[in-house]
Amino acid sequence: MAEAATTGNREALGGIVLIGATLLALAVANSGLAAGYDAALQAKFGLSVLHWINDGLMAIFFLSVGMELKHEMVDGALRDPRAVALPGLAALGGMVVPAAIYLSLTDLTRGWAIPTATDIAFALGVLALVKGVPPGLRSFLLTLAILDDLGAILVIALFYGHDLQVMWMALALLPIAGMVTLMRRGIESPWPILALGAVLWVCVLQSGLHATMAGVVTAFCLPTRSRSGGQPLHDLAGRLQPWVAFGIVPVFAFANAGLPLAGLKIEGVALAVGAGLLVGKFVGVLGMTALASRFMPLPQGVGWGHLAAAALLAGIGFTMSLFIGGLAFGSGEEMNAVRAGVLGASTLAALGGLILLRILSGARASA
Repeated sequence: MAEAATTGNREALGGIVLIGATLLALAVANSGLAAGYDAALQAKFGLSVLHWINDGLMAIFFLSVGMELKHEMVDGALRDPRAVALPGLAALGGMVVPAAIYLSLTDLTRGWAIPTATDIAFALGVLALVKGVPPGLRSFLLTLAILDDLGAILVIALFYGHDLQVMWMALALLPIAGMVTLMRRGIESPWPILALGAVLWVCVLQSGLHATMAGVVTAFCLPTRSRSGGQPLHDLAGRLQPWVAFGIVPVFAFANAGLPLAGLKIEGVALAVGAGLLVGKFVGVLGMTALASRFMPLPQGVGWGHLAAAALLAGIGFTMSLFIGGLAFGSGEEMNAVRAGVLGASTLAALGGLILLRILSGARASA
């Protein structure tokens, strides 16, 4: 119980820090500091600062995501196929419908994956702000968001590579082979695998695939248990998670959420992304859940109001949507339109989900 409370408090605090970083980015981008903000992000240290953040720090973010995925597959919610089925179908609906809405509203097809993503940290952070939420709802939303992240990882790997270099892709197999060998031997320390993961990052960066994929592959090569009975994956995840929640993700938000508001218009890509997240996620998640509920039970203690709130929270794309938007459009006016759609829809989705959960929590407390 104490561990669950600590997790909830950390998730809520992480969401607050993320909001603060976003508001700071918006304030700076619309002040006299805007030129310096842009210049700092484009400053070169081999790669630009923005590139180091989006390809370097975010590789650590994806390492954390990959570790959570592996943990859930081995010891958590994804271990039982019956528990995965309902949120898995909901996640599928929450990817297909937003993509369809996006494609129906704009001909800039490269951004179709932007509204398919859910920001797991932000969504769970909002959920943690409400007391009395049924435990089954958190499990449903967590599983949905994890599977959504897995879908986003596959989309990035398959659709957002460029100018693939076969030699570097072949060289990337060497550190992967080394990591798999160490994993199979039940290595006590994760550091040799992380060192090979750094080599893999360089190879993947040069190959034309997105470098963050190195983080996911490295995570899946970490052993869950060592020969002495230790838990390298669990221990590293626990040490890394605060750095991700309170360091990497806010830094990413500050670097990528700086949207100039002067002359802003919600049309084109902004409208397509916003509608995909706010409407598409809600319709896709709730609609697919309704269809699937004819064949499988809802989580214990979770009603349709709770599921509607979860469907709204799934529309908080934020980190993952901004990340995919950067892969799709780089920088410039189109990326500003992506920022407008993501920030606007994510804000409305968070507020809508929070308000609905508080109403449901109040009604439950007075019953």
